[in-house]
Amino acid sequence: MVMSEAATSLDLTCVNAIRTLSVDTIEKANSGHPGLPLGAAPMAYVLWTKFLKHNPSDPSWVDRDRFVLSAGHGSALLYSLLHLTGYDLGIDDLKSFRQLDSRTPGHPELGVAPGVEATTGPLGQGLANAVGMAIAERALANQFNKSTDVVDHWTYALLGDGDMMEGICSEAASLAGHLKLGKLVFLYDANDISLDGPNSLAFTEDVAKRFEAFGWQVLHVADGDTDLAAIEQALKDAKSDTTRPSLIVVKTTIGFGSPNKAGSSSSHGAPLGAEEVKLTKAALGLHTRDFEIEDEALSELRKTRDRGELKQAAWNQSFEEWSSSNKALAKEWELAQSGELPKKWDAELPVFEAGSKIASRDAGHQALAAIAATVPNLIGGDADLSCSTKTFIKDGGNFNGQTGSGRNIRYGVREHAMGAIANGIAYHGGLRNFTGTFFVFSDYMRPAMRLAALNHLPVTFVFTHDSIGVGEDGPTHQPIEHLASLRAMPGLVVIRPGDATETNEAWRFAMNEKKRPVTLIFSRQGLPTIDRETHPAADGLKRGAYTLSESKGAMKAVLIATGSEVELALEAQALLHDAEIPTRVVSMPSWELFEDQPDVYRESILPSDIPAKLSVEAGSTFGWSRWTGERGASIGIDEYGASAPAGQLYEKFGLTVDAIVARVRQLVSGGPSSR
Repeated sequence: MVMSEAATSLDLTCVNAIRTLSVDTIEKANSGHPGLPLGAAPMAYVLWTKFLKHNPSDPSWVDRDRFVLSAGHGSALLYSLLHLTGYDLGIDDLKSFRQLDSRTPGHPELGVAPGVEATTGPLGQGLANAVGMAIAERALANQFNKSTDVVDHWTYALLGDGDMMEGICSEAASLAGHLKLGKLVFLYDANDISLDGPNSLAFTEDVAKRFEAFGWQVLHVADGDTDLAAIEQALKDAKSDTTRPSLIVVKTTIGFGSPNKAGSSSSHGAPLGAEEVKLTKAALGLHTRDFEIEDEALSELRKTRDRGELKQAAWNQSFEEWSSSNKALAKEWELAQSGELPKKWDAELPVFEAGSKIASRDAGHQALAAIAATVPNLIGGDADLSCSTKTFIKDGGNFNGQTGSGRNIRYGVREHAMGAIANGIAYHGGLRNFTGTFFVFSDYMRPAMRLAALNHLPVTFVFTHDSIGVGEDGPTHQPIEHLASLRAMPGLVVIRPGDATETNEAWRFAMNEKKRPVTLIFSRQGLPTIDRETHPAADGLKRGAYTLSESKGAMKAVLIATGSEVELALEAQALLHDAEIPTRVVSMPSWELFEDQPDVYRESILPSDIPAKLSVEAGSTFGWSRWTGERGASIGIDEYGASAPAGQLYEKFGLTVDAIVARVRQLVSGGPSSR
């Protein structure tokens, strides 16, 4: 195994230190993926020591370059790099790889080990996150680079063959090429092996040509196992062209150095075994014990920290000079980086006339416009539906990937990538962002939304056309099970407001939320604006549920409704009062926020001594029994919709005032609570 002449023996020693430390980490855990670290160590070494701008002493330095290990199964490689270059990650952390409460989980997780920029592992997510990070860099540069470039960094991602197979890869790479994100570089570990065997089983396309068609600069390294000079030159060439993103196809051998497993899928997802580890170290010219690192390698790799500290010190000085010359902008910077909002940011939210009928998608658009006018670091986009969803910033312009100008990201019909890119923007920091599409297409976004929830990312996911109220587009576009599905996702706040004023409050809550993604579910059809002079203020939304209309007399029943069905509940209440069945109407826009409330508050809204509780919602009834109780019932839709005008559909599926009244009568009389 001869290194190229341009690679010094010290380079070889450092690369092999990364390789063997990764292998030891996996072997100690008796679990992991050694193939990628053994093959990709050379490109990682060159990138991290010669190109990546980072400071291991301060992993959160704002202007650092971002590195995303999209092929997150190769996490041992990342942990070895972090330890060897001087991050606060010790040998004992590596020895507890994949163990309970370890700082080195099986796949990289944000906030667990310092230096991890994104939670990766579900293939394709990381590369799309990297696209979001590159977008964030450009947007912040456009906002703040006045007289001095205080925002000037690159985004790198390391991908494997599996990443390239995922559909999200094409979605994200296509958009990145279209936007000409010139400070984005992908390193493709092209070893032609996946878990089941050679790529030839299922993946024979020409990836390079695909990326060229996307508008990327494509570079090649024929020998990624030993030719460090070629890797370095490819990275230089990538950085020399900022008119388009760059893909570097690096041909490697999975499990490089392993005499019996190199080039085989057997090295992909299982430890090499103690005997094979010894043979591998010998083949690499090493005779070190487990977790032993040669002094010269550690000394050389730790110089990365020294260089990083010098680079950050220079940036700090430049930033101080910039702050002194741009005081107003410096205040914006401080707010953006802290995640705080400007004072009185919500003072100009729209006021809606009581009784006026307005779809919550339209009310949401007006609220968004008012917020964008006072929150300059708000950015977002839509999946080619903004003319219908109204999730765009009026007069905000279209985002330009070269300059960073424009606040509306035109994602195109790429919902999955849109969600993951939005997560990347949130990972990067400095911006608040939102997405928009039809609610039924949340199915295409679930993996990204799940990761947003897992990582406490404050992304606002806006969905419109929330029910059979979509009408003539039919069952393919009418969400049924989607509310129940999203409510089942831990860490996600789902809000379905009942009128325009609640829509204001939904946006207010979403903007104030810093640790959870928030999903806003808006209607296509018009909803009557509730008179807040005669009904409680809509700020009850922040508690998840509140009494919207109290019973007239001793309460006998409770109607619980969300969204467009709040109107039906209020109309039914009037008829029930006339029938001497005093009924309370509860607006319940968010189960999650209601769950957050103290028991005493929940009991005050849904009294346990009132068994006649009926939920009304144009969606699956799954889960509603938690709130209605054993003797309550639900009116909803537990089948797919149909193509017809919305009014006819509400009649067909029993979402009518008469049906509500009849069911409440039945409950109060002690009849069956059939759901």
